[in-house]
Amino acid sequence: MITREQISSVMDHPVCDAEGNKIGDAKHVFLDDATGQPEWVSVKTGLFGTSESFVPIRDASVVEDHLEVPYPKDKVKDAPNVDVDAGGHLSEQEEHRLYEHYGIAWDDAWQQANQPGEGGWAHTGTGGMPTPDATGDMSRSTGTGVGEDDAMTRSEERMRVGTERREAGRARLRKYVVTEEVQRTVPVRREEVRVEREPITDANRDAAMSGHDIGEAEHEVTLHEERPVVETEAVPVERVRLSTEEHTDEETVRGRIRKEHIDTDGVDDDEEGRHL
Repeated sequence: MITREQISSVMDHPVCDAEGNKIGDAKHVFLDDATGQPEWVSVKTGLFGTSESFVPIRDASVVEDHLEVPYPKDKVKDAPNVDVDAGGHLSEQEEHRLYEHYGIAWDDAWQQANQPGEGGWAHTGTGGMPTPDATGDMSRSTGTGVGEDDAMTRSEERMRVGTERREAGRARLRKYVVTEEVQRTVPVRREEVRVEREPITDANRDAAMSGHDIGEAEHEVTLHEERPVVETEAVPVERVRLSTEEHTDEETVRGRIRKEHIDTDGVDDDEEGRHL
């Protein structure tokens, strides 16, 4: 349970469940008419904070910068939608619905709220008169439920559709090595020995007679040949990068909304506005 002095530290602050999951933000604190103590907090929930759910705060506590309630997020979001009258009151019927949703017995809640001392919320000197909370909010929980006029308000739900960005997948670049067999043809040269004979003529006679007399002699020729040599080198051939581009598609969403209709009794069937 939070005190009136803690209301200012709760307003517009996160409301989390016991596991630390954020449910929404606290928007209004409703006080008990009889005791003047905090009884309910309204929490803005939904994708755009368009829904407002009521949570009992008799077992809530302020933890650091947020309000912690002992109810899971889905339980709070599924709480009954209630209408608060122009005076900022919850009717007894609405409180019954809320207590039933959260599994709280009405009689037990009333007895605990009116038990004097530290265990309850009963306060002397309040007289049940409206007292503004720490934020100046005159909101109250229980009340007479009677408006100042005899008009009935008809409400309906509106569906708001938006988008949220989420991760749809991942792409990555990965470089790996593949070995290929490459075949090339390259010309190679080699030397071969060829014996050339020329007859003695007047033109070469002097060269022929310049050698040794008859005897043994040797002459050696070195042969050469080419063979293929393979070398490899790494050279850059291209650069690859990932980029994203945005495409816009259209999707149809469906939902259910509730509308209130008003039937009249004792009015002529031919009158306009019999069924709204």
